[in-house]
Amino acid sequence: MTQGLVVRAQNGDAAAFGALIAAHYDRIHRVAWKWSGNASDAEDIAQDVCVKLGRVIGQFDGRSAFSSWVYRITINAVRDLQRQSTRRARHAEAYAEVAPDDHPAEQEAAATSVQLWAAVRRLPEKQRDAVLLVYAEELSHAAAAEIMGIGEATVSFHVHQARKTLRGLL
Repeated sequence: MTQGLVVRAQNGDAAAFGALIAAHYDRIHRVAWKWSGNASDAEDIAQDVCVKLGRVIGQFDGRSAFSSWVYRITINAVRDLQRQSTRRARHAEAYAEVAPDDHPAEQEAAATSVQLWAAVRRLPEKQRDAVLLVYAEELSHAAAAEIMGIGEATVSFHVHQARKTLRGLL
């Protein structure tokens, strides 16, 4: 089904392109949220990705799954925004906020989650990408390798290195 929509969208069918965006928007936004840790940035990234998909849909050659191609575009959009943010010295918001009326155990779990994902976002780029794809997106090492454009063993290496790095950060 997706392949047919892609071909139609590449041939200028606006309804097919809309159907592709509708089918992939939630994933695009979720990935943007997990990578950026900021709701506002995630919305901006998701919108930018949708616009970019409209411009580059003709470049999709089918060598990988369409969803993998969309992941790569989304991850690159996140990196672009992060580079811009770094240049402007903006600070990212926490992955999630702990509400004051939460129960203490829930606050502690939420705080731990916030600290963990904040630490993940400080990892070197390849380690961060591997961890987020494997653990946040729950993809196999093979699927993460396809998205990252590297070998499966290299994904495993980056995940292993990330674990060691995170032990030092937490």
